Amino acid sequence: MAIPIRMQEVWLKNHVAVGPRIGVRAVWRENHKKTEKPVRIREVWQENLEKEFRIIQSVLGQYPNVSMDIEFPGVVYQSDKHYSLLSPSECYLMMKKNVDALKIIQFGLTLSDAQGNLPNLGTEFCYVWEFNFQDFDVDNDLHNPESIDLLKRQGIDFLKNKQKGIRSPQFARLFMLSGLSFRLDPLWLDRNRRTLVTFHGTYDFGFLIKILIQRELPHNLSDFMMLIRVHFGITVYDMKQMIGFCGLYGGLEQVATSLKIKRMAGKSHQAGSDSLLTMQTYMELRKSYFNGPRMVLLNKFNYILTGLTKRNQVVNHVIHFCLVDDSCNFDSSLLYGIC
Repeated sequence: MAIPIRMQEVWLKNHVAVGPRIGVRAVWRENHKKTEKPVRIREVWQENLEKEFRIIQSVLGQYPNVSMDIEFPGVVYQSDKHYSLLSPSECYLMMKKNVDALKIIQFGLTLSDAQGNLPNLGTEFCYVWEFNFQDFDVDNDLHNPESIDLLKRQGIDFLKNKQKGIRSPQFARLFMLSGLSFRLDPLWLDRNRRTLVTFHGTYDFGFLIKILIQRELPHNLSDFMMLIRVHFGITVYDMKQMIGFCGLYGGLEQVATSLKIKRMAGKSHQAGSDSLLTMQTYMELRKSYFNGPRMVLLNKFNYILTGLTKRNQVVNHVIHFCLVDDSCNFDSSLLYGIC
């Protein structure tokens, strides 16, 4: 059901942090024929934050596919129930409890066009972004020690983050002004062509929404989902929900390996690199599993987020398509891999 504009405005006033607009900057004109160039990760700190957001704003209109990844200090609160037994509302409240108590470490961002090209900014390289935050203090803030040890082994320098990292309120303001969020342009037509991709993205959305609203997450799942739609438009995919249909299982690294995708830059558990691998994997899934008549199936996974949507909703969508369309030729037992 469509929400009247006045009702949207009232809801936004009560739930969303706002900021002033900025003008549109000069746009890089890039060649969108599929090319292969080395990829570099653009490290973003407080000192170059505004510069990098201006660059992102200048190219965003040419790259409608956006993938993201967030590194955070692990999960510190667990449910007494097994994860698979939690209802969507219970999953949300458990995620909220962790996100409200924890602080972000890194945010990774990858932009891509329909052919899988990344921005090259007129150079011999292509680029993705990795934002490093100062919010988290490894000596004083709540964290999961095993997660922190893993991030240290993968090269995250917590001291440098604390000294040179980004202040999250400024990040939130520039994120919205850049056009990555639709918050300041709720009727912008580009929201119909933007696609946001994550892998097991429940916590990614939790931390990002928390930063953008500059407060704790809302108390109920429906308000949280509304915030995702307000900020990120009408097309959002969580690949964790898609891979079971494709006969694939495991985490991002395992799925990428199964698809013979090589990590093009950085290491696992670094946000910029993982956002890039997420985009590579999404493009390969579209090419291999959601092509031709199956393309319509991709829409069935829209806004199906891990833990926040009933499993039967996904299964029923896929079964219905395969009952009415002979072109859907796959083993129905793969449906049981959707979790």
